Amino acid sequence: MRSRSGARALRSLVATALLLAGPEPDALAARPADGPPSYAVLLKSLANPYWSSLAAGVRGGARTAQVAVTISGVPSDQAASAQLDQCRAALATRPAALLAASIDSTNLLPCLAEAHRAHVPVIDLDDNLAPALDRRQGVRVAFRIGADNEAAGARAAGFVVGRLGGDQATGNVLVIEGLAGNLSSQQRADGFAARLHQLAPHLVIVARASADWDREKAAAITRDVIARAPDLRAIFACNDGMVMGALGVARQARSPARQAVIVGVDGTGEALQAIRDGQLDGTVAQLPFLLGQEAVLHTAELLAGHAVARQIDVPTLLVTREILESGSNPLLRDLR
Repeated sequence: MRSRSGARALRSLVATALLLAGPEPDALAARPADGPPSYAVLLKSLANPYWSSLAAGVRGGARTAQVAVTISGVPSDQAASAQLDQCRAALATRPAALLAASIDSTNLLPCLAEAHRAHVPVIDLDDNLAPALDRRQGVRVAFRIGADNEAAGARAAGFVVGRLGGDQATGNVLVIEGLAGNLSSQQRADGFAARLHQLAPHLVIVARASADWDREKAAAITRDVIARAPDLRAIFACNDGMVMGALGVARQARSPARQAVIVGVDGTGEALQAIRDGQLDGTVAQLPFLLGQEAVLHTAELLAGHAVARQIDVPTLLVTREILESGSNPLLRDLR
């Protein structure tokens, strides 16, 4: 377990100090009269290894901060209305803080506006909310924490270009996005597309399709695109669940697409094993355990009256077979 001083040192490294936030004047009114403060944590589907790892980090952070957490997950990463119901139920318990990884940038706004009116600090977990939209809807986010999604997509593009020979690389590329309207997915895909065009303008995105974070839908999209573009040279998927669906189809193709460079985002155990096995080329690991842990520790500091950066960037790690075999990168210890 990381020491309190070690955790503070890490937070000073990963925080991007744009604006400083303090707790709402009446934020402490939401705390129970006795026992430790309790935080409500809203995640997506805990069947997804990314979110189950993030939940484990939340619990680890809660042990360090000596607070209670109630973690809620929805049946699928598309269950927007179910997540809104969970948010309202959590708010009814008068938590000290509400940490929310919203399905998309709008589904929780009515509940988050209620939280603001009730002086319950709202934390944007995994950076899924749109700041301009939040303000128009009466939502005040105490701080946002997550990976820089555009940078993650750009990093994947740089990897693809490097594997395909550099700025003179040519050919077709498939981009598989998550749920339509999800800010993280859009930012990853946009970052990938912009960087790909910058580095290798002759690599062409032949299709950019939404698979709703669903493995089978990603497989179907890949199958369809390979039928139309059998010379597909690369596939980028905005999470590892979808990349595993694409991988299964591409590696069985009876065309040059079988050799496509394939990269995802998240760093799930399944993806890491596929990298070790030489099937998946890489993933931009988001370190969800670290994200969950740091979110809780920063929330504890906020409620204790300390200044907390409004935007906190958790580092990412481009994981390849070479990186795993060398074992030398210190961020590898945060892969769970």
